[in-house]
Amino acid sequence: MIEYRNLRVALLGAGSVGSQVARLLLEQGDEFASRVGARLELVGIAVRDVDAQRDVDLPRELFTTDASSLILGADIVVELMGGVEPARGYVLEALNSGADVITANKALLATHGPQLFEAAEQVGAQLYYEAAVAGAIPIIRPLRDSLAGDRINRILGIVNGTTNFVLDRMDVNGETLQDALAIATDRGYAEADPTADIGGYDAAQKAAILASLAFHTTVPLDRVYREGITSVTKAQVDAARASGAVIKLLAICERLTDPETGEEGVSARVYPALVSRDHPLAAVHGAHNAVFVQSAAAGDLMFYGAGAGGVETASAVLGDVVSAARRHVVGGPGVAESTHSDLPVLDVGRVVTRYQITLDVEDQPGVLAAVARILSDGGVSVETVQQSVPSHTGPVVIAGNAATDPGAPIHGGATPTATLVIGTHEAEEAALAATVEALAASDVVIAISSVLRVEGS
Repeated sequence: MIEYRNLRVALLGAGSVGSQVARLLLEQGDEFASRVGARLELVGIAVRDVDAQRDVDLPRELFTTDASSLILGADIVVELMGGVEPARGYVLEALNSGADVITANKALLATHGPQLFEAAEQVGAQLYYEAAVAGAIPIIRPLRDSLAGDRINRILGIVNGTTNFVLDRMDVNGETLQDALAIATDRGYAEADPTADIGGYDAAQKAAILASLAFHTTVPLDRVYREGITSVTKAQVDAARASGAVIKLLAICERLTDPETGEEGVSARVYPALVSRDHPLAAVHGAHNAVFVQSAAAGDLMFYGAGAGGVETASAVLGDVVSAARRHVVGGPGVAESTHSDLPVLDVGRVVTRYQITLDVEDQPGVLAAVARILSDGGVSVETVQQSVPSHTGPVVIAGNAATDPGAPIHGGATPTATLVIGTHEAEEAALAATVEALAASDVVIAISSVLRVEGS
């Protein structure tokens, strides 16, 4: 029988993920030993309350409230507490002691990543975080290792399962956001306070991590542009479906050229956007996640799977545990994070994208010309215009420039109002946003009922 050395593993947190990590370490010890070449000994689990109810029945003697003592006696520390403090202090304590650290804490990495990576590099330790962005989906290691020799140009990610579940219910079942969110809460996909999810905060943290990793540059969380899904309406979802698109909350990271300086920079942003149903991301249903990577040499790559769940996320955590344990067996220092590109993070106004703008306008001669003039003055080129009136039997589609017949009424004056759905060509975000403001201030525009970006084409 092979005799293995012991590697001491300390676990901080025993929630839905932590409990599953502990269970699997205890149940599959022999398998892990044969994969690693050392036995992984779970020496303790630090929690706030040792008597709290948990999803998994674990030996009570493993639990402690003394996290620091546990950390100082460990070779590998797994942080699954969540939140920024006291997690940050414990992770720094572990790294400074020379232990490798595995974390799934996206809030911690997005706000204090550079500090933690520097601490790890100073002592030759390693910080692993595969589970921090997309649950069970392997995306960190492919970006950090497999694609390290490639040039990543763009990432489109559905990285929040709660919002994808809600938007998918609205699309497939015709539910309102409030009804779909209630179902998500009932099924455990949404917290009692869902602000972090539906407000886009969770996705923004993950976008900061992905952008920093993909572009080898530090992207602070406060430089990630963020919009949530709270303003997405059933009417918008229905209109998207009718036009062959679907609304998804996207985390977008891409390389850009600053038009003012000509220098390369990067952008990270989160917002709901229209995605053509022909795009692979449109087929991501329920609470699943997906990350679509566009690189110069490898081309388009899609990573898809469960973005949350206790046992699913535990799979990614344990993959990192095995990697850390193998490093201990082989020896040598940890590999530092690569952020040497030091590219500037550009303002969202520099992003080039397309808009779909839905306007309620007066149905009278000259309105179309006035709208076209506002768009032209803003430097925004129109790709398509779709017009309809309440009494009309169907929409009328006008391809190309909206000013083809600028003097004509929108619909012969049959009704006092009409709806225009304007699709723009690509333009800078700043120009598009300013044009929307000008439209809102126009006398001929009664209301702007929808403004959505178009991505993935």
